[in-house]
Amino acid sequence: MYYAEGATQSEIAKVFGVSRSLISKYLSKARELGIVEIKIHDGSHHPLMNIEARIEKKYGLREVICVPNLGNGPDLENIGEYASKYLLRILKDGQIVGVSSGTTLLSVAKQMPANLNYSSTTFVPIVGGMGDERVDIHANVLVSMFAEKLKANYKLLHAPVMADSKKDKELFMTQTSIQSIFNLAEKADIILVGIGGSPKHSTITRSELGKKYRQYFNELDAVGDICYKFIDENGSAPSNIWNDKIISFNIEKLKEIPFVIGVAAGLEKVDAIKAVLKGKLINVLITDEKTAEML
Repeated sequence: MYYAEGATQSEIAKVFGVSRSLISKYLSKARELGIVEIKIHDGSHHPLMNIEARIEKKYGLREVICVPNLGNGPDLENIGEYASKYLLRILKDGQIVGVSSGTTLLSVAKQMPANLNYSSTTFVPIVGGMGDERVDIHANVLVSMFAEKLKANYKLLHAPVMADSKKDKELFMTQTSIQSIFNLAEKADIILVGIGGSPKHSTITRSELGKKYRQYFNELDAVGDICYKFIDENGSAPSNIWNDKIISFNIEKLKEIPFVIGVAAGLEKVDAIKAVLKGKLINVLITDEKTAEML
C-alpha cells in the first residue's frame, strides 16, 4: 500500500488499526529483510497494477497481486515468492494461520525466507491427507515447512481428506483431536488456500478415484475445488457423494476469516477462480498475468 498505492503511513495505520510508528517500523524491517526492494520501473509494470485494481473492484477484494508471466505457463516459483512476501507483509507474531494443501502452496512454503522469528505464531492444517499421493503437498507437511522457516508452532490433523462414507466422515468429525484442529482453524487470522480446477484436472480426484472420477462428476456441476470441496459456478459446495465425504474446513466459514489468501494460476483454473470470487470465499487473490486477464 505504501509503495504500490502511495498511501501514507497514517492511512495504513488506520486501515490495520495500529500506530503510525509501528507501520514505520514494519516498513524499515521489510527493507532490511529484502521483502521490499526499491527499483525504478518503466511503464511496462503499470498494466499489471491496472489489472489488479480492476479485479479488486469487480469482486470486492482486499487486494490482488498479479505476477508477471515469464513463460508460456504459470511460474509457480515466482508466484510462490510473491505469495510468501505478501504473507510476511500481513503476518503478526502470535497469529493463527490456516493452510490448505497443493503444489502451489508447496511453492509458497519453499519460497518463504528462513530464519525469521514468529515464535508465538501457529500454523494449522485445514484439510486431511491424501494417503501416499504426493505427500510433499499435504497440509500437515506444509504447516511444518512454514513453521520451520519462521521458527513458529504448528498442529497436525490426523485424518484422511476423504472418508469411506458420509457416515464415516461424520464419525471422524466427532473425534476430539480432529474437532480441536478445526476449532482452532476457525480462530485463524489468515488462511492460505489453493484453488483446484475441474475434476479432470484435480490432484485429489486422481488420487482417490483414478479414471473413475467420471462416475462421480458426470452429473455434477463442478467447476473447481477449494479445500477439496467441489464448487459450482457460484462458489457453493452442494451436498453430493463427493463433498459429503471430504474432511476439511467448512468453506462457508472462510467468509468469517480476516484474510483468506487464494493462490492459483493457470487457464484451466479460470472458471474455478471466478467461482471462488463470486462466492466470496477469498478476499485476497495472488495469480499470474495471463490468468488475471481472464477474470
